[in-house]
Amino acid sequence: MSRVNIGLKQKILTETVEKIDFSGTLDEAKVYGYIDDVLLEHDERKKYSPNEIKSLREEIFSSLKKMDILQQYLDDEDITEIMINGKDSIFIEKAGRLYKTDRSFESDNKLADVIQQIVAGCNRSVNEANPIADARLSDGSRVNIVLAPVALNGPIVTIRRFPREPITMNKLKELDSITGEAADFLKKLVVSKYNIFISGGTGSGKTTFLNALSQYIPTQERIVTIEDSAELQLLEAENLVRLETRSSNLEGCNEITVRDLIKTSLRMRPERIIVGEVRGPEALDMLQAMNTGHDGSLSTGHANSTKDMLSRLETMVLMGMDLPLYAVRSQIAGGIDIIVHLSRQRDHTRKVVEISEIEKLKEGEIILNTLFARINGQLVRQNDLIHKDKLLKAFS
Repeated sequence: MSRVNIGLKQKILTETVEKIDFSGTLDEAKVYGYIDDVLLEHDERKKYSPNEIKSLREEIFSSLKKMDILQQYLDDEDITEIMINGKDSIFIEKAGRLYKTDRSFESDNKLADVIQQIVAGCNRSVNEANPIADARLSDGSRVNIVLAPVALNGPIVTIRRFPREPITMNKLKELDSITGEAADFLKKLVVSKYNIFISGGTGSGKTTFLNALSQYIPTQERIVTIEDSAELQLLEAENLVRLETRSSNLEGCNEITVRDLIKTSLRMRPERIIVGEVRGPEALDMLQAMNTGHDGSLSTGHANSTKDMLSRLETMVLMGMDLPLYAVRSQIAGGIDIIVHLSRQRDHTRKVVEISEIEKLKEGEIILNTLFARINGQLVRQNDLIHKDKLLKAFS
């Protein structure tokens, strides 16, 4: 952080904005040129070292073209989360641990400008009338924004960052998130078009694991991804359709939900449907897709265990339609083949702790067959698959 007087920084920033010709294209070199011209006009710069002036130059550039003081954290690939609790309180997560930074925004207006820059970049809006928004950055980072009057201590911005290079299953094996045996087993299930659901708590690595798992999908298959904020990175897929929800706004745009996207995706001739996360009544549409010939579909959801995930799915389905519980459980048992549960450990690592097969519906209860379980820190094979029909067909 530059030790240059804030008043001087603001003066140079203001004068630079006045000089810039916004009618043309502004590349980085031009912006730096404007900044340098203004700096040379101020003899006060001579009070500071070359490194301090260089830092000042970068801060002004970030204010003009990037994310102001957030840019240094966005450029740091080791930072996995950025949390802004009002203009004076910024936390970051590194290696699974939270740290309070010594940075703060110069004003509420500057923080508001950054927020509007974020939402405008993905065609979203957020204001007092609609104070909650999900968005994403150009690098795929997921952003949640909450404004007043809902947020009492200033605008709250939470940025979940993802690696620039998607984490592969080989990398997860290196990190001991999963064993080679379990990874090879899951590869066979994906290729064989088993419907797989990934569960886990917040920050347990569900999206990362879904990305890694999707790399096993044959590249020639047609895939449709459905997300609230697009963050999946299916780099190997050739025939890929990416869909993202849209919030309603004051300009008359109607809301487009995950349910809407799942329904329309069925008319796109998908071979696989990947729903980034189910949180509500869209669970019913996802299950119906899985039950009507769209084998090999993948999705994720929040839960504390595989059994808890089943209960949450029941609740989500009932949020959308009043059905008998037996019918709901029948949909779940018929649609989902495998549940992979992840957990964030006490040492801040993220690991697969259970892989279970939905065996059958017996006397109104869904019966699970545990295939792998983490015992004493090791992911150990417990049982074999009971339903091998897809597997045998694919590898016969």
